[in-house]
Amino acid sequence: MSDELKTFSIEKRADGVAVVRMDVPGEPVNTLNVSFADEFEQLFALLERDGTLEAVVFTSGKPDSFLAGADINMLSEANTVAEAAELSRRGQVALNKLAGFRLPVVAAIHGPCLGGGLEVALACSARVASDWRKTKLGLPEVQLGLLPGAGGTQRLPRLVGVAAALDLLLTGKQLDGRRAKKIGLVDEVVPQAILVEVAVERAKRLAKEGKKPLASRLREMLTADHLQEVALERNPFGRQIVFGKAHKSVTGKTKGNYPAPEKILDVVRIGLADGLEAGLEAEAQAFGELVVSPVAEQLMGIYFATQELKKDKGTDAEYAEVRPVGKVGMLGAGLMGSGIAYVTSTLAKTAVRLKDRDHEGVARGLKAVNDQLSKRVKRRRMSALEAKQIFARVSGGTTWSGLETCEVVIEAVFEDLELKRKMVAEVEEIGGDEVIFASNTSSIPITEIAKASKHPHTVIGMHYFSPVEKMPLLEIIVTEDTAPWVTATCVELGKRQGKTVVVVNDGPGFYTTRILAPYMNEAAFLVSEGVAIDHLDEALVRFGWPVGPITLMDEVGIDVGEKVGKIMHQAFGERLAPPAGVDILIKDGRQGRKNGRGFYVYAEDAKKEGKKPVDESVYDLFGIRPSSDAEPQELALRCTLTFVNEALRCFGEGILRSARDGDIGAIFGLGFPPFLGGPFRYVDSRGPAAVLADLQRFEAQFGKRFEPAPLLVEMAKSGRRFYGPGAVEPGKHPREATASA
Repeated sequence: MSDELKTFSIEKRADGVAVVRMDVPGEPVNTLNVSFADEFEQLFALLERDGTLEAVVFTSGKPDSFLAGADINMLSEANTVAEAAELSRRGQVALNKLAGFRLPVVAAIHGPCLGGGLEVALACSARVASDWRKTKLGLPEVQLGLLPGAGGTQRLPRLVGVAAALDLLLTGKQLDGRRAKKIGLVDEVVPQAILVEVAVERAKRLAKEGKKPLASRLREMLTADHLQEVALERNPFGRQIVFGKAHKSVTGKTKGNYPAPEKILDVVRIGLADGLEAGLEAEAQAFGELVVSPVAEQLMGIYFATQELKKDKGTDAEYAEVRPVGKVGMLGAGLMGSGIAYVTSTLAKTAVRLKDRDHEGVARGLKAVNDQLSKRVKRRRMSALEAKQIFARVSGGTTWSGLETCEVVIEAVFEDLELKRKMVAEVEEIGGDEVIFASNTSSIPITEIAKASKHPHTVIGMHYFSPVEKMPLLEIIVTEDTAPWVTATCVELGKRQGKTVVVVNDGPGFYTTRILAPYMNEAAFLVSEGVAIDHLDEALVRFGWPVGPITLMDEVGIDVGEKVGKIMHQAFGERLAPPAGVDILIKDGRQGRKNGRGFYVYAEDAKKEGKKPVDESVYDLFGIRPSSDAEPQELALRCTLTFVNEALRCFGEGILRSARDGDIGAIFGLGFPPFLGGPFRYVDSRGPAAVLADLQRFEAQFGKRFEPAPLLVEMAKSGRRFYGPGAVEPGKHPREATASA
């Protein structure tokens, strides 16, 4: 029956139900490619011709994946609004045939059901999902700067209500089967072993009943949630309230930098007001406009980069053996140490031995890991039994006992070079010649730490970001001596910990700390010039940063920033000299949020409209009167360009292996605005000459800290770019030694 089909197979059962399985040949997961619509049409033509069928079940032929969405490569190849809109219309036509098919079609969902995959499921008569924890349903298109283009913006609100639909559409969040059932996205959640059979039984019932029994429909209509939905969503005035709240939330979060959420609100509103046909046409047009937009181009670029990094071993060596890691040692059980222990035990499923200087420290570290597991149990992300099994992988003590069997030992002790060197020597004493010593330092060169090693080829940097369980980046730092197998092993461990991993070469501040330092430094200069603290923070947030630089300074710790600033100043000289008066903050005992004394006031009763007020006494310390007159775009540009310029210096000096790694490191580690694509894509999109002109203008006003990177000067002359044909190569502009280095 299905000889003509390559992607779909049809199993005709004796009870009159056809089980259709989708299995894209040669691919690990199902995606919707350019040929999907044509073959889907052939599939339903075959089903239509069989007059003996009573119902259809649609499922996947892949073992652990339903349908992961559209092939992003297909979307990136669309060059015009018309081309992209036509892709949307073809998908809509295919799924309209599914939705209007004469027989009930029930989706049996196991594994990821995302994007176009969920749109297929939405077009079915009903949905049954497995209770597997990796069965996830969602529409993540907004995270790529897009919106669902095959009817998802129209069918989802009609199924689950406007409020629940907008929550999914505007955030891209993914729901497991249980939460999907709670909002009405799926009808049943069952074990995988009986998934298809339950879907078959539901399909047969629908075929017999034709529609939901009257008693069932009446019960649904009389629930409190349904009555609220009728009151708020099924009349124009109520919908206006819902959309008004959503629009306010969207503009507050995107600051106008991301067009997709606004488009989503528009097309959902049109569909509800003017009908399904008008909504689908609005969806197709908006989809076309977004696919070719600069923001979608940058966000899709980030997606492709992260996919490439999943396959990257972190070394260009032809042969780099990844050695197995069955146990990780963790020196320091504080915030960072316990966070690393948590992701290692939970995600990497690897045993961890915590060591701290006293029993109280060990106990706090173990409690921190257990608290994270308890949160997941409370949120029903895992069972209590799973949490106990994971926690059993973590042990701790104050001696070296238990660390002698670790293949990798990570240190997260104080930022003190001699202390870290002592740790190297002691680890090698008990661990042998092939134990990997990884430092979580954020600024001390790994080469300096490795001087205490008998075998420096096993010393490496593994720089995690706080909080470890939430921040996606791991920056691995290699020296000239680090062995390729050590790099490859640590990269693989980082991936197992759930991290996006970039590998950089050693140097003061490596990559992320180094590029953040001038950004924070410039913010301090602006405050010392009299720019109001909240005005400066708001300018950078509106530009696209997740938080303002002064808020970040308080979060990181003013004392920590001051120590790192000294290291950077010593390494790079006048270019990274801090403004006069910053040391006054340290003398005044201001450490930021951790001791409740920073640039902002942290007392709960001091908040106004949920916002922390500025501690006005900071201005007295600087001897200034604050002003909010400065142009926000100019403030944002001053801070951001110091960041971008330093990234270009890192590339020129060979700290980075590629522009891709630099962009991902800046976005995932430091929050560089994703819609700009990263510092290197930002330079490519604006053009090197335009960026150079801004830096030269600031250099004339403010001096050496805006001196353009030599690479940027060269690129402005040659017209070369970081991406595409003839792209520049890293390491062509070695750093000149500074007088103070």
